Amino acid sequence: MRLLLLLFCLVSFKLCFSQKKLTFTDKSYEEEIRTIQLYPALNTAQDKLKPAVAPINNQNLVLEFDDLIAQRSNYYVRIVHCNYDWTKSNLQDLEFLNDYNEYAITDYDVSTNTSVPYIHYYFDVPAVKIPGNYLLVAYRENNQNDLLLSKRFMIYTNEIALSLDNQNQGLGTLRVSNQQLNFKLNYAKVDVVNPMESIKIWVRQNQRWDNARGEIKPSFIREDRRELEYRFFDQTNQFMAGNEFRFVDFRSLNFPGQNTGRLDRSQRPFHLSVLTDKTREGQAYAQYRDMNGNFVIDNRDNRDPQLSGEYVFVTFTLASPPLPGNVHIMGALTNWDRTAASRMDYNRTTNAYEKTLFLKQGWYDYQYWLEGANQNSFKIEGSHFETENLYEVFIYYRPFRPQADLLVGYYQLPANSR
Repeated sequence: MRLLLLLFCLVSFKLCFSQKKLTFTDKSYEEEIRTIQLYPALNTAQDKLKPAVAPINNQNLVLEFDDLIAQRSNYYVRIVHCNYDWTKSNLQDLEFLNDYNEYAITDYDVSTNTSVPYIHYYFDVPAVKIPGNYLLVAYRENNQNDLLLSKRFMIYTNEIALSLDNQNQGLGTLRVSNQQLNFKLNYAKVDVVNPMESIKIWVRQNQRWDNARGEIKPSFIREDRRELEYRFFDQTNQFMAGNEFRFVDFRSLNFPGQNTGRLDRSQRPFHLSVLTDKTREGQAYAQYRDMNGNFVIDNRDNRDPQLSGEYVFVTFTLASPPLPGNVHIMGALTNWDRTAASRMDYNRTTNAYEKTLFLKQGWYDYQYWLEGANQNSFKIEGSHFETENLYEVFIYYRPFRPQADLLVGYYQLPANSR
């Protein structure tokens, strides 16, 4: 019965494809398009945890996703060049691509012995000619309005150098809940006339765009050294450090792992209840390793995790009195979105927030996020400067030609790396 209801919902959603509107974000436009991953293929065990960023001389990005309608379809991909602020640029396709901008997705496999059948698709992202921001868009047949998914990726060169500046940490302004990055950019290799206007940066935390910092101006310009100094003396551009992520491990359904509760096998798909969570507000920092909000698809009950992994209804529960704002499940499992798809419902019978997601077998990091004006979004989780986070700095430069924001510097800056 549950499977029939799921299939009915998927088909009903599909009939509404004419209402789809492209957004320049990481998004699935159909309920049956699941477990979207875009990553650099570096032949390491951690590839799928890495950001979708690649150097221009080694473009090795791979897209994978599942289609829960178990019949192969003709899907295509196009690439959209974007400005530094993720708006569409004015470049023509041939200015950044070598080929016609439509690529068929031809590699796929069929799931094996799963309660919910699916097709698993693979796609090698074609190389682009210039560094910058790009949006990969997949769609059905030759109808670019019949959207399946969109996924951001970045291609870079390192023409502008970055060095950390620890001489002045803004003492007296750094709260115990915050982290800040002080650094210098050297643009000696780039012919920049007005660096204040032509160089832009983004700083993001743990591969998430929802709280990334853009429009950051340098604190000082050293024209004699061709340097820009970024020192954040106040809290405007500091990041709340947050807390280590919670996690649930259901890589095995025969022997469910940590933080799993009851597994209902009476119907298919199975229904897993995660152990009830409580607020961490006011608690001391506890150090442990996490995946910075990411997830890993794995199936320890069978040999092939991608093709034999089961989809499971997973219910998250947060015991709490009603809070002054919407509570969301945050992480890569919800694309870091704060939408109806991630918003939890309050159950006044159990005095808890609840949300059920349909997830593929694996290990998932997650946190609870409190939304609302003038709210401390980390109220539920707490925020500690000791938290391990990964920061990325994206440096853009707009030359006279091409009239586009080029990604001329990309650097990873780990905080409290273990």
